[in-house]
Amino acid sequence: MSTQHCQEPLAEAPRNVISVDAMGGDRGPAAVVAGLVKAATRNSEIRFLLHGRRNELEQLVSRRKVLAGRVEIRDAADIVTMEARPSQVMRHGQATSMWSAIDSVRNGEAPVCVSCGNTGALMLLSIVRLRKLPGVNRPAIACLWPSRNPHGFNVMLDAGADVRADEHDLLQYALMGSSYARNGLGLDLPRVGILNVGTEENKGRAELKAAHDLIEASCAAGQFDFVGFVEGGDIPSDKVDVIVTDGFTGNVALKTGEGTARLVGDFLHEAFSATPLSRMAALLALTSLRRLKKRIDPRRVNGGVFLGLNGTVVKSHGASDATGVAAAVRLAWELAQSGFTERLAARVATASGPVPEMVKDVAGGER
Repeated sequence: MSTQHCQEPLAEAPRNVISVDAMGGDRGPAAVVAGLVKAATRNSEIRFLLHGRRNELEQLVSRRKVLAGRVEIRDAADIVTMEARPSQVMRHGQATSMWSAIDSVRNGEAPVCVSCGNTGALMLLSIVRLRKLPGVNRPAIACLWPSRNPHGFNVMLDAGADVRADEHDLLQYALMGSSYARNGLGLDLPRVGILNVGTEENKGRAELKAAHDLIEASCAAGQFDFVGFVEGGDIPSDKVDVIVTDGFTGNVALKTGEGTARLVGDFLHEAFSATPLSRMAALLALTSLRRLKKRIDPRRVNGGVFLGLNGTVVKSHGASDATGVAAAVRLAWELAQSGFTERLAARVATASGPVPEMVKDVAGGER
């Protein structure tokens, strides 16, 4: 694989290769490699560029037969810690595994990067190294939210890339989110809503009302259905597929949802272990409880996608175990197979004018 630098990802980047930052997570590279084993066991075509300390990674990979011949290790001596300041990483992080993993996407060696590392540093490095797509003012983090929809999830963005967003940013989020829903969830006509304090058109801040009109006027060009304003209770509903909001509100909603899911799980555990009779009831309901646990398990939807860049970056949760890493890799694979970056570029172009013929050719037509 070539290591020659270029300004933008190459269109011919092999779609079966995923670039992985092995050193960024709280659980260390052992958990990351265990996640790759899970992903590789389910998918015989997938290959990995694994970035980190070579000696440590070679020992971990050599013990896993399923990874034989499917992992190329890129030596990177330094690690971006969770406490590191993004600006410091930008100035002094050239030797880190995170920088190396992102540069593999920049150089056209892989279409997608996966990292469990520091979110702020990962976003800043991704913006600087990959650059924003033409027409994108603020990149966004899109997350999947368990919902009552038949496909099981809704998309919400921004989940924390930037606390600010005006009406034009929200329009871009709608375009990017609907493209993600088409390519990640297989929805032909995603339903887009704006998160607000009420569903009435006269409610909310001025930029939300302006975004309402802009997004409504872009339905045809963006190939989505606009449902108007939605409330917090609609995030997991079957009323909408894509929820658009600013990064501050989206991140608070996301963390609140994660905390509530853990609280409900703790309450259920306490309730079913309180007395001998309740423990017996737990045994009788074991199958249903396992089904519920799987349904709300945040590891199943692990992976926030950075949208609006010349390359796709999947941010896995910092505390991810093997199951969480495998889920993030599976999402990265699905986006890579769809040619998501090129399709997203074509979709964003509709906000500022006709889709360039070059983008159409690369994308094979926007979906």
